[in-house]
Amino acid sequence: MNIAMVHPHDIYSSFEPWTVRVVALAKTFAQKGHTVKIIYFPLSREPASLKEICPRVVAIPFCRRAGIHHLIFNIIKLWDIARWAEIIHIQKCFYHAAVPAIVSARLASKPLHYDWDDWETKIFELSTSGGIFRNFIRAYINFLEIMIPKVVDTISVASVRLEQECKKRGIDEKRIFKARVGADGEKFNPALYGDSIKKRFSIRKPLVLYLGQLHGGQYVDLFIRAAYNLVYKHKREVFFMIVGDGYQAPVLKKFVSQLKLEDRIIFTGPVPHEEVPHYVGSADICVACFERNEAVLCKSPLKIAEYMASGKAIVASDVGEAAHMLKGAGLLTIPGDADSLAAGIVTLLDNERLRNELGKLARKRAEEEYNWDVTAANLLKAYNEAIRIQQKR
Repeated sequence: MNIAMVHPHDIYSSFEPWTVRVVALAKTFAQKGHTVKIIYFPLSREPASLKEICPRVVAIPFCRRAGIHHLIFNIIKLWDIARWAEIIHIQKCFYHAAVPAIVSARLASKPLHYDWDDWETKIFELSTSGGIFRNFIRAYINFLEIMIPKVVDTISVASVRLEQECKKRGIDEKRIFKARVGADGEKFNPALYGDSIKKRFSIRKPLVLYLGQLHGGQYVDLFIRAAYNLVYKHKREVFFMIVGDGYQAPVLKKFVSQLKLEDRIIFTGPVPHEEVPHYVGSADICVACFERNEAVLCKSPLKIAEYMASGKAIVASDVGEAAHMLKGAGLLTIPGDADSLAAGIVTLLDNERLRNELGKLARKRAEEEYNWDVTAANLLKAYNEAIRIQQKR
């Protein structure tokens, strides 16, 4: 099958790590004998060229600039790819990618699939403050997120909450497919102990790790407050590592300084995804902390899947998909509660046997359900249904 996967962000930028999903799926499709073209939108305005990611997968850069002329040019460029493709896959609802994908697919009479992995409207609401311009953008994102499921042939959802929202909006159940997050079980595996990472940062104590972007709606501050509790209330000799980068990094570093935790919390900055498994492998305990809100309820957190594949003891907030993902293979804590998060970490610090047992259970969950092979198989079912729907027109 010839698959065109359209993603609105930059698959080569550490500032947009959520592109891991589309690249991992494309590689998995290629392993299954399919051919994939990833259409992506670089952050840089410097000209980028087509690149081969692996055999049968190429990445094609498109223009990300605003303006009707850029939009029209992208439609024409994508129309040519659409005529080659047997299915057009759209991830996320941003207009500069979704509009060209929808228009070119319809011009070429090709089936459309929408991969809905986050509720972008809710994320935008949480990440921005009020104002006329902000409200206009919010309304526009919401319009696209309502419109796209209605004009595509099939939809995949990353969470139970998004599935419920699709049904609430009147989407036929036969058009809805589950495509939760996954991890590469070869790259993320229990054999990676991450000794080189601990040596690099001179870590000789237990290490508690948080993995993720430092943008709005990520709740890294909750992790930092839990670290404060562990150091000053529980008197634990432990190090903490925050793996990732984002626009909130300066604010978070200032917060760490105010709490006098500079000697305990390590900010790695941007880390290439191929190196992330070694960082996760260095941890004794991995954390996925959240508050309870609509955006989080919809998430299928990539970090949890990668922690599980690495066979790590996990402490996660009991909200959204976390409980279903772990299914007993980790400790769940009260969302938004630093004291509860710290208590969960203490429980694992004090019980090596429990850490090992949970790590083994987590790895098993990743092998059975939360891997890209499972996600790709479900998406192929969605693609075939979309093709069937298109052929009936």
